[in-house]
Amino acid sequence: MSRRAIRIWYLVHKWSSLIPTAFLLMLCVTGLPLIFHDEIDAAMEGDTEKSLSGPPSAEAGLPLDMMLERALQDRPGEVPLFMAFSQDSPLLTVTTGPMPDAAGKDMTLLFLDRTNGASLGPAPGNPLMDFLLQLHTDMFLGLPGMLVLGVMGLLFVIALISGVVLYAPFMRRIAFGTIRRNRSGRLKSLDQHNLVGIVALAWMAIVGLTGAINAFADPLTDSWRDGEVARMTAAYDGAAPLPPAEYGSIDQAMQAAQTALPGRSPQFIGFPGGAWSSGHHYAIFFQGDRPVTQHLLTPALVDAETGELTDARTMPVLNQALMMSKPLHFGDYGGLPLKLLWAVLTLATIWVLWTGILLWLRRRPGQIERRIEEIRSGGTRKGLQ
Repeated sequence: MSRRAIRIWYLVHKWSSLIPTAFLLMLCVTGLPLIFHDEIDAAMEGDTEKSLSGPPSAEAGLPLDMMLERALQDRPGEVPLFMAFSQDSPLLTVTTGPMPDAAGKDMTLLFLDRTNGASLGPAPGNPLMDFLLQLHTDMFLGLPGMLVLGVMGLLFVIALISGVVLYAPFMRRIAFGTIRRNRSGRLKSLDQHNLVGIVALAWMAIVGLTGAINAFADPLTDSWRDGEVARMTAAYDGAAPLPPAEYGSIDQAMQAAQTALPGRSPQFIGFPGGAWSSGHHYAIFFQGDRPVTQHLLTPALVDAETGELTDARTMPVLNQALMMSKPLHFGDYGGLPLKLLWAVLTLATIWVLWTGILLWLRRRPGQIERRIEEIRSGGTRKGLQ
């Protein structure tokens, strides 16, 4: 590699690392407890789902219309926004709000037992985890904050790529994992920084990419609703949003959707007017039947007034990537063992980021030229520190 090429890659790595470092440290620190959000919520609030026994709420139980009526009795004056199903227990949740397009802070999540219709009350909430999730997601800045973090994630991926480009020629003439302990302390720290970074490279690339994808969740959802949903519901162009008082039977809508998509389990229903539906439809989302595909959703749009199927089709690739990236980002695919691995790798990433800051702060005049010469010589030139 030429001296000019090394200089360019060195500068790319330097600035793509330095610019997002503070944001990445915040994301790692807040993301660490979020990996175990299910376990923390269960420990602090009690695991409502484990207290129930019976068939999954997605498969059997009391009529959905009855369950919705029971939920709205607990929240008079509000309208339904979502209904979600458990694949492991009779637990069913209904989310309500003051209006169909209510903001997240105005929503209330209610637990119900589909075997007997019993209301288990609203979710108690976890202020600490809610705070960490909001900070991790958008820094309390809404969409601008999400987009900033998405850009920081992309810069992180660029830093990883440029780091590999610089590390590869250095490793041509020395054994992998070599730590030059007989040289300066800074050089030893640099070797350790590079080694841990290259070991955790694949994981950091996955988390960086999935984090960037997640940051664009709202625009992707809006694009799907404004584009794909609009095409699926073209016959309803110009129609006024359906008032909640005119919503028809959910059971009838579910039957129509399951006829169109047999052999799949419903995961949740988006009610008319929300981000996941149109102003005139129940959007019933069905999941795959395998661990890898259970996060890939297929929507069926059913006329909320008549209960007749309008259309059912696979979501666009970008939206599918979003569905897959969220659980992968937090290690939700393999239970507690994978979460523990995610936690260890998160700690390793924090260490890499922190040592990167220290190496930059301890830089000396002429460091770039020495580093370029060292890379070109494959790390064997004597006297370079």
